[in-house]
Amino acid sequence: MNINATLIGEAIWFGVFIWITMKYVWPPLAKAMADRQKLIADGLAAGERGKHELELAGKRSADALRDAKAKAADIITAAEKRGAQMVEEAKQVAKVEADKVVASAKAEIAQQVEQARAELRGRVADLAVAGAERILKREVDAKAHAEMLVALKQEL
Repeated sequence: MNINATLIGEAIWFGVFIWITMKYVWPPLAKAMADRQKLIADGLAAGERGKHELELAGKRSADALRDAKAKAADIITAAEKRGAQMVEEAKQVAKVEADKVVASAKAEIAQQVEQARAELRGRVADLAVAGAERILKREVDAKAHAEMLVALKQEL
């Protein structure tokens, strides 16, 4: 066998192999590579979009957190003001109640003083009558001298 004929035969078979490969094998491989390339490009683009959306979500969450903190501070301030106002109202109500209790106690004391004075007047009148009896050495008739005893009570 001749080396040239073998070489020519191998070249023909290699050409046939390349033609078959280019006709039947290469298009599905090229399509698979293109699909894979497109899938990778789409994945990278989605990753970039996700990264951008993550940054936006971070900014939105920071804004929302800042707003929430501001609202919470406002609510706390309002609650503190309302608490102070309620304390002041309670103090005023307590002062009014205390004034009522003091006024009631003063009225009761005044009433008791009047009762004591009236009782004391009666006793003084009795003592005056008893003293007058001893001085006069005779009995003073309370019924007969009622006007004088009433006048004496009023003077005392």
